[in-house]
Amino acid sequence: MKKNWLISITGSLLWVLLPCLIIGLILGQPVWALVIGLTLYLAYTLWQTQRLKAWLNQRPGEPPPEARGPWGAVFDEIYRMQRRDQRARARLEAIIARIQASTAALRDGVVMLDQEGHLTWWNHAAEQLLGLRAPDSGQHVHNLLRDPRFVEYCEQTDYPEPLNIQSPLSITTWLQYNITRYGDGERLILVRDITRLHNLEQMRKDFVANVSHELRTPLTVLVGYLETMLDNAAEPQSRWIRPLQQMQHQASRMQSLLNDPPMLSRPETPDVRIAEGPVAIDRMLTEIRKDALALSGERRHEITLEITSPATLKGLETELRSAISNLVYNAVKYTQDGGRIHISWSRDDQGARLSVADNGPGIPREHLHRLTERFYRVDSSRNSTTGGTGLGLAIVKHVMMRHQGSLQISSSPGQGSTFTCVFPPERLLNPS
Repeated sequence: MKKNWLISITGSLLWVLLPCLIIGLILGQPVWALVIGLTLYLAYTLWQTQRLKAWLNQRPGEPPPEARGPWGAVFDEIYRMQRRDQRARARLEAIIARIQASTAALRDGVVMLDQEGHLTWWNHAAEQLLGLRAPDSGQHVHNLLRDPRFVEYCEQTDYPEPLNIQSPLSITTWLQYNITRYGDGERLILVRDITRLHNLEQMRKDFVANVSHELRTPLTVLVGYLETMLDNAAEPQSRWIRPLQQMQHQASRMQSLLNDPPMLSRPETPDVRIAEGPVAIDRMLTEIRKDALALSGERRHEITLEITSPATLKGLETELRSAISNLVYNAVKYTQDGGRIHISWSRDDQGARLSVADNGPGIPREHLHRLTERFYRVDSSRNSTTGGTGLGLAIVKHVMMRHQGSLQISSSPGQGSTFTCVFPPERLLNPS
C-alpha cells in the first residue's frame, strides 16, 4: 500500500508539473511555471486535507467524499480502517455487555474500583449486600464502607486471605470480602453472604465447648479412680498394672485434648499461633506403636517401627500425636486380622517423611481426593463396626497445614494403603 501510494502521488505531481514546465519553456519562464504548478498542487493538497478533516469530524461513520488519485486511496484506506475498528469495537462491547450481564446475575456482590479506590461499577447483589446506589458512583470506597477492619484490609498490597466482618447494613449479617488486583492498579471486590456458615461455625464451637465441659467432670472422676487402683495394686507384678497404666495414659491424653480449645474447636485453622517446641518423634512413635498393639488386641496385627534418622521436630506435640495416632489407629481399624502395619521415619535434603503403610483392603482411586474432607467416609456401612466419624484424616490434614507440611495418600484396592506426612526442612531441629 505504501509503495503504491508513493507511486500514485509521484505520478499526480508529474501530471501537474510537466504541463506547467512545457508551457513555461514555450513562454520562456520555466521557473515561474514550476512555481505556479507547485502552488496549485499545494492548494489542491490543502483542499483535500480540509475535506478529510471535515469528514472525520462531522461524518465519521459515513462513506468518504469522492476523490481521485492518491487522495482517493487515502480516503478509502481510512474508511476501511474505520470499518474494522467499528466491528472490533462492536465485538468488544458485546463481550463487555455479556460479562456485565453475567456478573449482574451473580448472587455474590461484585464491586470495581479504580487506581485511587473510587467506585466505577457494581452489580445488583452488591447493592443488596452493601447498600450501594447510583449516586455512589465515583465515591471513594472508604466513604461507604467505614469499618476499620475493612479499611485496613483494603489498604494492603496483597490479599492472601479473605476478610470476614459484619455487614454495614445489619449486625446479624456476616460478609466475606475478597479483593483482587487487576489491570493498571484497579481492584475487584467480591462480597459473599456467609451468615449461615458463620452461624454454623459458632454452633459447632459452642457444641464443642459444651461437650468438653460436660466431659471434664466424669473424666476427672475416672482418672481419680485409676490412680487409686494403681496405688492400691496388690503387687508390682500384678497383671492389672499394665492395663491400668495404659488407661491412665489415655485418660491423661483425653484431658489434655479437652484443655486445648484451639485443637478441639478450630482443627481446620492453619494460622492459629501456638507456642511450639521440640517434639521427640522417635519417642512418640514408640508410644503410639505400643498403644496400637493394645488396640489391636486379639486381632494380632504385625506392627513394625523403623526410624532411620534422628527424629526431632519443631511443633506442638499434642497436635502431632493426634495426627500420627489417627493414621496408625485407622490402619489398625481397617486392616484385616493378622495384617501388617509398618511405621517408618526418614529424612533427606527435602525434609522428613513419616509413613504408615498397611496391607489392608485398599481404597478405590475415585475416593482418594476426598478422604481428607470432614465427615467423608468411603463406605458408611463399615462405620458401625469401626466406630469411625470421618474426622480423622481431616484432622491430620489440618495439623500438617499448621506445620507447613502435607499429607500424601497412595492406595490400590487389594494392595493396601500408604499415608505419608511430609515435613519441610525448617521443621527439623537436629542435624542429619
